[in-house]
Amino acid sequence: MFEQFIEKLKNDTFLTLETTPKHSATFDPIIERIKELGLHKKVDGFSVTDSPLAKMKYSALFASLKLQTAFKKPTIATMSMRDRNKIGLQSDLLGANDVDVRAILALTGDPASMSDQPQTKGVFEGNSTLLLDIIKCFNGGIDYAGKPLDVRTKPIYPFAVANAFAKNPKNLQKKMKLKLEHGAYAIITQPVYSVENAKMLLELFEKAKIEAGSKADDAQLILGYFPITKLRTAQFLTAHVPGVEVPKEWGEKLFNAKKISNEEQDRVGLELSVKTFGKIYDLHPKMHLMAANNFALAKTIIESIL
Repeated sequence: MFEQFIEKLKNDTFLTLETTPKHSATFDPIIERIKELGLHKKVDGFSVTDSPLAKMKYSALFASLKLQTAFKKPTIATMSMRDRNKIGLQSDLLGANDVDVRAILALTGDPASMSDQPQTKGVFEGNSTLLLDIIKCFNGGIDYAGKPLDVRTKPIYPFAVANAFAKNPKNLQKKMKLKLEHGAYAIITQPVYSVENAKMLLELFEKAKIEAGSKADDAQLILGYFPITKLRTAQFLTAHVPGVEVPKEWGEKLFNAKKISNEEQDRVGLELSVKTFGKIYDLHPKMHLMAANNFALAKTIIESIL
């Protein structure tokens, strides 16, 4: 399953859909909603977030297993450095590998100070490159301390993330190069909202691959996308999410539409979201769709390119 997933990423179109577990003892409602809308038939795989914004949610690893069991499609499980030390990271990776959860998105994680749990402390023994190094060790048959594993893991496929925008693009290129050097098979960007932004990222990625050397020859860039249908979403992304640039024109159109009515705002936002997604996909048909579990919206966006 994963080998075909990675092969498609390298040589064909590629589309994954993000899911976010809830503050709940079950992940089943999300699976049922995806099934109800037939979204599993329209994507190559899924991803699962790991308690974003340090808000406690259902386990990303267990959610990934449930998605794969339900739909027989690969899932990229996010693992945050915020919540685990080297022992926990390796232990979780071994257990996940045994049940065939083998695509891992290495994330440093939002600060623990944002948590909804009292007096939470972050672990942060390293940033996401430490997890990439651990995966490299496991794929070589050893743990991070260099001790041989009694039974080797099945291949693990590490993914990493990158911002979509920076005032100094060279900084983006440098961070991409670092993650490629540590073994990332692919880098997923923060949401992109213009063809110009997408072209810049593709150019930076190609330069980073050259600098990283032959080990990065097959690495791929996956462009993130988050549809914006409301003015408040555009304002939030602009003000509070580093590494994302929402075009000023987009915000102005939503502002003018909202003055007419909420319905007009939704119509204009959907039209902008669909049109932009299509343009970016035409340029680079390797994308990751994030919709904050608004799966009906995700379906509309995806069907615009089918």
